[in-house]
Amino acid sequence: MAVVIQYVVVRKGIEKMTFTSKQEADAYDKLLDSADLLADLLEQGPVTLNEEDREQLGLYLATHKDDVLAAMKGKTMAAKKK
Repeated sequence: MAVVIQYVVVRKGIEKMTFTSKQEADAYDKLLDSADLLADLLEQGPVTLNEEDREQLGLYLATHKDDVLAAMKGKTMAAKKK
């Protein structure tokens, strides 16, 4: 019998993802924290977005943080994607 350690990321009572490494789980949890903060910021903006759109856009921005930071510094995107 094998013992398998799993790290489960849970948000708002919903299991989001399971990892075998604590480091990966912590990184994903941090990503979701950033996405939540960005969604909150978008809610305060001048454009009306529904909650699902804010969450998706927040997650997209958090996932592409290097490109967002580069754009904020006036640089080209870190990794151009087609």
